[in-house]
Amino acid sequence: MKKNTLITIVGPTAIGKTSLSVELAKQLGCEIISADSRQFFKEMSIGTAKVTSEEMDGVPHHFVDFLPVEEFYTAGKFENEVLGKLEDLFKEKNVAIMVGGSGLYVNAVLSGIDEIPSNLELRAELNQELEENGLRHMQQKLKKLDYDHYRFMDKQNPQRLIRAIEVCLTTGKKYSEMRKQEPKERDFNIVQIGLTADLELIYDRINSRVDEMMKAGLVEEAKSLHPKKELNSLNTVGYKELFNHFDGETELDFAIEKIKQNTRNFAKRQLTWFKKDKNTQWFDVTTEKEKIQKLIEKSLK
Repeated sequence: MKKNTLITIVGPTAIGKTSLSVELAKQLGCEIISADSRQFFKEMSIGTAKVTSEEMDGVPHHFVDFLPVEEFYTAGKFENEVLGKLEDLFKEKNVAIMVGGSGLYVNAVLSGIDEIPSNLELRAELNQELEENGLRHMQQKLKKLDYDHYRFMDKQNPQRLIRAIEVCLTTGKKYSEMRKQEPKERDFNIVQIGLTADLELIYDRINSRVDEMMKAGLVEEAKSLHPKKELNSLNTVGYKELFNHFDGETELDFAIEKIKQNTRNFAKRQLTWFKKDKNTQWFDVTTEKEKIQKLIEKSLK
């Protein structure tokens, strides 16, 4: 009996992961699991470039559009729920595709989440420190405690900063070291595909996508979410820049340019994160689709 296979497609935002995954899923007759944590939330569609029913083209997608923005959802929970879903999918077909740009969530499924201790009392104190001293203060604090993790993480995400500091202070060890535990064994084969392209092309695609989002009504979508701007799920590119505009801090044109700039920076961080995993095989999305097809055919033999 053939062993089940999970094909994982990763890469920076706007690279073309969605269209390739749908194309492959149709060829293989399988379903898709989304590992884009921004697309989990029902109210965030335009600003996250959420896959549309037209783009799905009849291919079932899981873990898209299933949470309210108020819900706190962890990579550990995602790991457990995806493994359960894969168990069901593999009963029908011996292959499934997981696609997305959220490295922490992809890693949770492929390697498992490490058992890292929590200290809720300290976390409350750190949140208070953040409120009193600001984000830059917390960034510098983590930089001193664990420069290796600081270099690669999303430094604009206060919850992740606080979590990393919490672990360092609780254990006396670096957060980056705590996360280097042995990966969990999975009972299915894993094929890891990374998509890349010339940086200028990626940046052009990002700029065009943001322009399309504005035409599609991103300002109105963000405005409807503005009263909930303190939620962690909304502290993300495409929304926080517009919230600043609504608060009278910036002009709209400036906010749009900041969305483009911050998305380009986000894409660079995604590439840095994913390229750390030596099991990922990289392909130029503009010229090497045939090589991807051959790799998949070989892996499924």
